[in-house]
Amino acid sequence: MHAFTIKDLENLSGIKAHTIRIWEQRYSFLNPCRTDTNIRYYSSDELKTILNIALLNKYGYKISHINRMTMPELKEKILLLSNAQAQQERIINEMIHCMVDLNVEAFEMILDNYIHAKGIEKSFTQIIFPFLERIGILWMTNHINPSQEHLATNIIRQKMILGIETIKTHIETDKTIVLFLPEGEYHELGILFMYFLLKSRGIKVIYLGANMPLKDLEYVCKLKQPSSLYSHLTSVTNNFNFEKFLINLHNRVPDLPIVISGHLTQSFKKKAPSNINFKYTLSEVMEYIALL
Repeated sequence: MHAFTIKDLENLSGIKAHTIRIWEQRYSFLNPCRTDTNIRYYSSDELKTILNIALLNKYGYKISHINRMTMPELKEKILLLSNAQAQQERIINEMIHCMVDLNVEAFEMILDNYIHAKGIEKSFTQIIFPFLERIGILWMTNHINPSQEHLATNIIRQKMILGIETIKTHIETDKTIVLFLPEGEYHELGILFMYFLLKSRGIKVIYLGANMPLKDLEYVCKLKQPSSLYSHLTSVTNNFNFEKFLINLHNRVPDLPIVISGHLTQSFKKKAPSNINFKYTLSEVMEYIALL
């Protein structure tokens, strides 16, 4: 049984920790255990419960009403939610459930069904990217078991690669973009999605993948003369110095436009080197691609 902190529940459900504590006092659906130092921790079943309750509460159900529901009633109400955004959030919650339970078959079935109905691009923007954003904080705090992370990311990675391989487009451009991750960064899903988006729009891609030394990146750039570089930072190693990385990257390729997205950009408050531009949200990334 995996243990989650109240902060994990807040990050995954969107319900503030203060509200979760009030719900515990007034209602019966959460019963956290406590450590020897009196710190709350929650089971995977309680995580699933709070995700379901948060979804119903967000879309109109009063918490006192939800508290009187049996679990089958609660699940039935969730399935009956008609709002498109609510249905997307329900599917994201189901993906989190499957990840926590290491249910490979169910996780893959959810993805396959959505991809079949919506296609890779909409699947990524509507459920995969929001799912990764919600569980990303667990990577940063080590509150996710490596096996759970590998389950989720490896299946998504397989779907992304298949989507990239099957792209057929008649669009052609003269632009070439290098996709890479710096040393210490191994989470490829962000730049794999970029690969898909760029290729589907006729833009040539040089995909260097994860853990790329800057000296080797510089060599590729001198040899291939790309239009620009792109990187997406999710969860780098503890000794990674973002400011130093930006300076070294600028010094290696000072004349190339560089775009960086991902979690680390949101916490960086200093001015980036002149040729480096941050994209903080998925909508900003999509706007950038539309302008290429």
